[in-house]
Amino acid sequence: MPATPRSRSQARTTRPWILSGMDFADTRRKPNFTGKIAVAAALTVMCIIVLKQSPGFSGTSVFSRHEIGVTHVLVTGGAGYIGSHATLRLLKDNYRVTIVDNLSRGNMGAVRVLQRLFPQPGRLQFIYADLGDAKAVNKIFSENAFDAVMHFAAVAYVGESTMEPLRYYHNITSNTLTVLEAMATHNVNTLIYSSTCATYGEPDTMPIVETTPQNPINPYGKAKKMAEDIILDFTKSKKSNMAVMILRYFNVIGSDPEGRLGEAPRPELREHGRISGACFAAALGIVPGLKVHGTDYHTADGTCIRDYIDVTDLVDAHVKALDKALPGKVGIYNVGTGQGRSVKEFVEACKKATGASIEVSYFTRRPGDYAEVYSDPSKIHRELNWTAQYTDLGQSLSQAWKWQKDHPNGYGSA
Repeated sequence: MPATPRSRSQARTTRPWILSGMDFADTRRKPNFTGKIAVAAALTVMCIIVLKQSPGFSGTSVFSRHEIGVTHVLVTGGAGYIGSHATLRLLKDNYRVTIVDNLSRGNMGAVRVLQRLFPQPGRLQFIYADLGDAKAVNKIFSENAFDAVMHFAAVAYVGESTMEPLRYYHNITSNTLTVLEAMATHNVNTLIYSSTCATYGEPDTMPIVETTPQNPINPYGKAKKMAEDIILDFTKSKKSNMAVMILRYFNVIGSDPEGRLGEAPRPELREHGRISGACFAAALGIVPGLKVHGTDYHTADGTCIRDYIDVTDLVDAHVKALDKALPGKVGIYNVGTGQGRSVKEFVEACKKATGASIEVSYFTRRPGDYAEVYSDPSKIHRELNWTAQYTDLGQSLSQAWKWQKDHPNGYGSA
């Protein structure tokens, strides 16, 4: 169940209007047109006051005030692949959600799906804004009564980060600082931060635990670690009583089991995107084949080993983290299955899921990639009672493929 907002979050109460007999003493002696006007005017004024207090009245948005029993979550990057799935889960669990996204990687089609599913007033609003604009971010916080923030918004491709490192430091590290400053200014004290296993780099031993040293080897991982450090430093200050959960997750796959949402990467980003997206694009004939980078790693079949986590499990971890977040406390968790799968294994599973004959071409390693990464999820199971449920790689890919077939042009297919 959604957490109850703080005591300062209590909703405003409507002051009762009392119409006494004395007010109409004169009209009783003269039950004429003047008396009727007086009664009508009084009732009209009362109705206007009641309407202004009503959640549906446009003059006062329900998003701008706290309400007892309602938790209002800001989801940055909520139009993206993971953020949209997280928003869906939050709305299903009766949270109030505001999405902020600049649509540089997100998709307005996903937002429209969510709006159709939850059309009731006060459930969901979308704000087009760039987190790099500090004034815009501060305005959003000043006009909305947030109880918590789930911060997903980020560029997130390892290969691209090696070619555009400054963009990654701005987009991830600097923008996280902007969000954190706005939270501090407006007394929003719960943060669920979307981090990554890329902060670990290439550890000497597997599986990765939360205390594994963080030595990122690409700008994406470095930018995320810097953002983590900023958050952690702030929580140690006397000015902070923030509840923080940092989720370092692994390679995300899959889509909504009911087929309402999926992954729709921009065409120009397919080369840098997730391997599942590249595999589906090849199966649909959008691209001529699948490119696999690196066959000379020190692994059983020479290709990278990754821990593939289904997006439904991932958002479940976020909701559990939100529910367990405590003021003045920081939780750091790996979110993965604990199973490592090679890229070649993944490709074969993708071929089987799609039923397509996918041509695979092998190339040299991509800068910034690492040989082997998979998690030990013991801590998150122990402390948040979370365990991955969708661990069948083929099943996750089949579900994602069904959405891709039904939406060959992404959300534009609808």
